[in-house]
Amino acid sequence: MTAPVLDIPAAAALLARGGVLAYPTEGVWGLGCDPFDRDAVERLLDIKQRPVDKGVILIAGACAQLDAIVDWTRLPDAARDRVTGSWPGPNTWVMPARADVPGWITGAHASVAVRVSAHADVVALCAAFGGALVSSSANLTGEPAVAERDALDIRLRARVDGILDGRTGGRTGPSTIRDALTGDLVRA
Repeated sequence: MTAPVLDIPAAAALLARGGVLAYPTEGVWGLGCDPFDRDAVERLLDIKQRPVDKGVILIAGACAQLDAIVDWTRLPDAARDRVTGSWPGPNTWVMPARADVPGWITGAHASVAVRVSAHADVVALCAAFGGALVSSSANLTGEPAVAERDALDIRLRARVDGILDGRTGGRTGPSTIRDALTGDLVRA
């Protein structure tokens, strides 16, 4: 059995209930949930077969949705300008995490990977949900990310609670990842 295809209000309600959702991002399909719901994050990681110590990427529809996650005070002005100047867009930044951010988000790190998306469905979903979401590629760990809903692995489709109706933004591949403090490229 495959998960139902949902509109944005139904998908936001599913996330608020602790569900795991497959949804389109700028270039690939993602898996998302409420980052502050430990059970949901652990279930998402189990679905992906991803270890918790790696941490997860978070996606937001607006910069303010990251205030409970990012320790903005630990970023020099030039670094903050570099980060916020690249948003909204497919640019993920590894940033200092607030001290109270749970380990199931940061993994074995004192940082967190975040981005503010320009993808209309992601922006609307984050607004309807009321905050940032986990954004891990919708594939089993070690397998390639997918750009089309029909290419989602059947094992994944059977384990998520819903699939957002929509399409990726046309980018080829996942977002770039850079270190916010140094500007160094982590993933092209």
